[in-house]
Amino acid sequence: MIILKTKEEIEKMRVVNRMVAEILNILKNEVKPGITTEHLDRIAVEEAKKRHARCAFKGYGGFPKSLCTSVNEEVVHGIPSKRKVLKEGDIISLDFGLIYDGWYGDSAITVAVGNIDEEKRRLMEVTRKALYLGIEQARPGNYLYDISEAIQTYVESNGFSVVRDYVGHGIGRKLHEDPPVPNYVPSKTDRGPLLRVGMTIAIEPMINAGTWRVKVKKDKWTVVTADGKPSAHFEHTIAILEDGPIILSEVS
Repeated sequence: MIILKTKEEIEKMRVVNRMVAEILNILKNEVKPGITTEHLDRIAVEEAKKRHARCAFKGYGGFPKSLCTSVNEEVVHGIPSKRKVLKEGDIISLDFGLIYDGWYGDSAITVAVGNIDEEKRRLMEVTRKALYLGIEQARPGNYLYDISEAIQTYVESNGFSVVRDYVGHGIGRKLHEDPPVPNYVPSKTDRGPLLRVGMTIAIEPMINAGTWRVKVKKDKWTVVTADGKPSAHFEHTIAILEDGPIILSEVS
């Protein structure tokens, strides 16, 4: 069931999502060769405490950390570790969520570690642009798969592929609400649910340089590309208002 939010509830979601954006911005500035992904997780926890917010991912489904850190061919759900040291030329996806005043925030960015090659640079650029093209379609009267189509069309026209196994989601008083938000069009005959005022969704394209196929590592969390090529991930939580979408998870 899709839960529509009031303007007051959307404002509460804006508060927690802005916190997520602030913390991701701090983490982005910490990324450099030689640091561990554990270091980034520790900073995320400290910054959440400063804001009197709870980390949304710690313990969710058994996830052991507060921040998802996915490096290079890791698509999503990478587990921070003291042994994972970032090096020049890596890219790292940082996915983070908070709970504050009973509401969830969720956002993700991909960050370059020092100088990266042209393929990774283009991959990040296309993934980020695809997110915003998807957001533009999140308007009352459109359908959910209009978002999906905008993302898939742009990504594939640039020679990259869209992950099928993991998708975006509704968000609110729960981290994952209806509807699922795919980054590809799953049906040629169905356009998905009608988009309505008050819907709040997390749109999060996960884009691979090679095949869209993925597999899960032995830790049962870390998702990697099937061919070992790099992947990028960007995510915003948005709300649909009368005149179109607003991004909740950005620093104003």
